[in-house]
Amino acid sequence: VDMCDSDFGNGKMKEPSEAGRACTSWYEQLVQPCLLELLGSALFIFIGCMSVIENVPDMGLLQPALAHGLALSLIISTLGNISGGHFNPAVSLAAMLSGGLTLMMLLPYWICQLLGGLLGAALAKVVSPEERFWNATGAAFVTVQKQGQVMGALVAEIILTMLTLAVGLGTTTNEKTTFSPTPFCVGLSVTMAILAGGAVSGACMNPARAFGPAVMANYWGFHWIYWLGPLLASLLVGLLFRFVTGDGKTHLILKGQ
Repeated sequence: VDMCDSDFGNGKMKEPSEAGRACTSWYEQLVQPCLLELLGSALFIFIGCMSVIENVPDMGLLQPALAHGLALSLIISTLGNISGGHFNPAVSLAAMLSGGLTLMMLLPYWICQLLGGLLGAALAKVVSPEERFWNATGAAFVTVQKQGQVMGALVAEIILTMLTLAVGLGTTTNEKTTFSPTPFCVGLSVTMAILAGGAVSGACMNPARAFGPAVMANYWGFHWIYWLGPLLASLLVGLLFRFVTGDGKTHLILKGQ
């Protein structure tokens, strides 16, 4: 029985009406992807925050790196076929610029991702011992403490985000380089980026991951880096795919068939 059929519960099975199919299509194309972006963002950021709050000092960056990478791999594997598995405003912007997301869906995706970030960070705060939560500043990004660190952190965020975006888009959007284990590749790139750049910028690469913990801990020191860096990276990767590395269907010039 169609979910939008008003004659529900009459005991008869029938073919969905055109209106029913249209209603289902509207839900599946517009509402469901947004809801799953919210859910996926919340799960990813909850796990990410918990890995920082509960991090064993002797583990250094390894525990957060593995937790973020493995969580993202699993969540993309589960939800990616429905929403695209973005869970990051920077990914959505790059996908839109490279033709993988409509402009109409960009703002709803951003809103759901930020709400998911808030929800995930709030859940991490609720389940964490208060002392551990505040010792870790709620998993907010505190790596940059002085003005002299800003440029290095910003450049690191741009480069690391470009790497993860290029992996994600290169294994999904470009027909010449499409690779089936995309979730594994993206998760591995996030793990590698955190291990490589965590000590420089924190390796956020995701405004939603920065925003939720910043609200929960009320910590806004150099917060703008974690918006500007990833969004600039999105613009650069989008241009790169449109003009250089994309296939003929993606290029804005020299288009293929």
